[in-house]
Amino acid sequence: MDDWLKPALDYILQWLEYQMRESEQPGCVIAIVHKGKVVLEQAFGYADSVRCTPLTPRHRFRVASHSKSFTAAGIMKLREEGKLGLDDRIGHYVEGLHSEIAAARIGQLLSHGAGIVRDGSDSGQWQDQRPFLSGAELRADLVEAPVVEPNTRFKYSNHGYGLAGLVIAAVTGTPYCSWIKRAIIDPAELDETEPDMPVADGVPFAHGHSPKLPLGRRVVIPGDNPTNALASATGFVSTARDLARWFAQLGPAAKESVLTVASRREMVRAQWRNPYSSVERYYGLGIMSGKQGEWEWFGHGGAFQGFASRTVALPEPGLAVSVVTNAVDGAAHRWVEGVVHILATFAKQGAPTNQVRGWAGRWWSLWGAVDLVPMGERVMVAVPSLPNPFTDASEISISNEDCGRFSLANGLARHGEEVRRIRGSNGEVDEVWLGGTRCLPEPEFAADLEQRYRG
Repeated sequence: MDDWLKPALDYILQWLEYQMRESEQPGCVIAIVHKGKVVLEQAFGYADSVRCTPLTPRHRFRVASHSKSFTAAGIMKLREEGKLGLDDRIGHYVEGLHSEIAAARIGQLLSHGAGIVRDGSDSGQWQDQRPFLSGAELRADLVEAPVVEPNTRFKYSNHGYGLAGLVIAAVTGTPYCSWIKRAIIDPAELDETEPDMPVADGVPFAHGHSPKLPLGRRVVIPGDNPTNALASATGFVSTARDLARWFAQLGPAAKESVLTVASRREMVRAQWRNPYSSVERYYGLGIMSGKQGEWEWFGHGGAFQGFASRTVALPEPGLAVSVVTNAVDGAAHRWVEGVVHILATFAKQGAPTNQVRGWAGRWWSLWGAVDLVPMGERVMVAVPSLPNPFTDASEISISNEDCGRFSLANGLARHGEEVRRIRGSNGEVDEVWLGGTRCLPEPEFAADLEQRYRG
């Protein structure tokens, strides 16, 4: 393990714990894989906030559109076996489609370039107002023409990936869920992943949750409904650990994978830019991609009623990060991006030296919490409430055990001012002064706040 990674992982847990407390999310699990090995796995909160069931890393989550990466991998596996081609017409394998859909290519399905409607004319399955579509109901929707001309733009389609599942079933002569488990999930050694509900008796499953509004409280959403013909688009049930391990295997440089290097390269290659988006992102074959800071990433997200999840693989440092949450407004996307920022900051600055390592800690004032985070030869001042805690972070240069100075800070902050630690009679640090601001540990500050403002 790179020497900077261990302190980065330690701080990621501290930051995420704060984010969970402040956001009052029901539950969250994070997993990080480094060069094929799980180096971090932690659960926060509850699997069911009404019953107050503690969440564990072994709880399964609905991971929704992560399913598309498995389906795309299944198609690529069949391609490797010579059973189909990405340029094959869809109608060669599935009958009864609109002529324009039948003429579209399998590769266009996987890259969301076939122009197919996203969720049909009645998407009540996403509101728990109707069951997910059967094969017959999906085929009935696919009799209609594409909503945009095929191969003209990126247009996300759950129905399109439902159709990809029909292609797999037609080619293999086996139901999608049975074949994808045997051909992809099991060989990848993902023992906490299923292509759809139900899971086996006794397997822990996290329930979903609504937002707080409009009721002013969250309600529990069971989330255990089967997705039927749309399992290939959104049905998968998994854990953060399995998702991180899966996407780590999809990197072209991965030493072990169910797919060849050529297939993996084709999956992660950007084929469409997401148009009309404020964030520069691309889509390949069942894979999203982009760049955050200096690091390129590929991965996917997922949103199911009551659940939100996100996984990214970072080829340069050999990392994969997955965050799964059990609330429809879960901050999985924001938290994964925050984790990547933390990792990148530590990778750039390096592991802390012995001189600064002992300065780590969280300190409170009326303006909230700050984290003193040693790295390299300095101490960074992080704000744990921010999506990226190191945004415009001030830097402290340490002169002795309890004294330092702001050597770099925003012009509105404390550049050049003194930093000092005050110790009690037992030799422990009781308070930290950042310039003229006195900061206390959380219990002492909470007591002080209560005493001063209890009226």
